[in-house]
Order: sequence, then C-alpha cells, then structure tokens
Amino acid sequence: MHDDEVTTDATSMAGVAASDDPGVGLSTVRALRTLADRLEDVHVASARAKGWSWQAIADVLQVSRQAVHQKHAQREAASAARKDGNDV
Repeated sequence: MHDDEVTTDATSMAGVAASDDPGVGLSTVRALRTLADRLEDVHVASARAKGWSWQAIADVLQVSRQAVHQKHAQREAASAARKDGNDV
C-alpha cells in the first residue's frame, strides 16, 4: 500500500466515523481497534527482533512492562518455537 492510498483510506475512514448513524460509527471504532491491535503486534515484534527490552516497548506505549509482556510474550515464544521446530 502506498502513502497516497493510506491517506485516502484514513480520510475515508474519518468520514465514515463522523456518520450520524451509531451503527456505522461503532463499526468504524471496532475496525480502528482491530487495526491498532494489528499495528501494535507488528511493531512490538519488530522492536523485540531489534533487541528492544519489554520495558523500552512499554515506555513508548505508555503501559506497564507486565502489560506489554503479558499481551505479546506468548506470540514471541510461539514464533521462537516454530523456528526451533518445536510446537508451543
């Protein structure tokens, strides 16, 4: 996806979010939460792969180290196990 497509999508989503229809607005909120969760997953994995500590990630996300570790550590362990040929 190119920057101009992202901008267009964001602008479109902002317009939909401003709808007077509560169903449309709430559906947009759900879509944004899903997007935010996916982006967090991708960027936490990237940060960990680059050697960031759980504390450094937590500081940027403004959450506790325990919260970010609890949310993402299992995914990291499963990924490491797949690389080693083990199942988690």
